[in-house]
Amino acid sequence: MTTLFAKAWDEVLRPLIKRPNKFQVAALCYRGSGNKKEVLLITSRGSGRWILPKGWPMEGKSAAEAARIEAWEEAGVRPAKVAKRALGSFEYTKDRHDGLPLPCDTFVYPVKVDKLARDYPEAGERKRKWVAPGVAADLVDDPGLKDLLRDF
Repeated sequence: MTTLFAKAWDEVLRPLIKRPNKFQVAALCYRGSGNKKEVLLITSRGSGRWILPKGWPMEGKSAAEAARIEAWEEAGVRPAKVAKRALGSFEYTKDRHDGLPLPCDTFVYPVKVDKLARDYPEAGERKRKWVAPGVAADLVDDPGLKDLLRDF
């Protein structure tokens, strides 16, 4: 009977009450090409984990443009080129100080970096680091993001 209940929960009841994940955008900031390509990681403000610049969609802006703005605000990136299409996506759980964790689907947009500014909105709140994509994959926590970085 327990197996029947578990199956009904997983296949019928849970999908009926589960809310859809929230949508976020991220910027995969990079420089160089081929084997000399590097990606830019930043630290999160709360835990100090290595992450990509990311945030919520912005009214009146495309997802790619919102990712470019997040790259500026969180990492001081001055891009040369922002891809209009996402490279891929990953799912993660955003920890919230004011409530329950929030599951998010995050679409990642490649951003070719022209230069980094020393002064930008969150300069005093984060660290940033250039690393090879494989090294970046080892530094981030989210499994889906690890895969995207290894494939990049």
